[in-house]
Amino acid sequence: MTATLVLGGARSGKSAFAQKAAEGAAATGRATLIATGQAFDDEMAERIARHQADRGESWITVEAPLDLPEAVAALPADAVAVIDCLTLWLSNLMLNDRDVEAAATALVEAVAACPARLWLVSNEVGLGLVPETPLGRRFRDEAGRLHQRLAQVADEVFFVAAGLPLRMK
Repeated sequence: MTATLVLGGARSGKSAFAQKAAEGAAATGRATLIATGQAFDDEMAERIARHQADRGESWITVEAPLDLPEAVAALPADAVAVIDCLTLWLSNLMLNDRDVEAAATALVEAVAACPARLWLVSNEVGLGLVPETPLGRRFRDEAGRLHQRLAQVADEVFFVAAGLPLRMK
């Protein structure tokens, strides 16, 4: 297992960084994207389409808006995969009244046991203002806890800002 956690803000370049790294590591030239986003509106559909166009047709896409640990566990040993993104997955769990703690534990265990090469992309949401709502504060706190747990099992951790990756671990 080799896992890299890639954190950054919105439009920081974190997805492009992970995608480029995965493409370089894919011996077969085929990398897998495990996508957690869902197109609930036109703007999100445009974002998804833009990401698909950026990746091109050589990528394999696996949709996992809720069942991310299972998607990670199903990866073969020779796979190279980008998970994009953990905060969308977390919001999907919360909006579907899933047990976030159990799902996070399952994901951390799946990542630690996965023989594939992984890049886990997520939004760092703990650097801004304190959210006004209890749901917003819970989301921020759950994301922070998830990031800490994944950073423990990851081989590398990067923070990306302005398209520049900073290696943290």
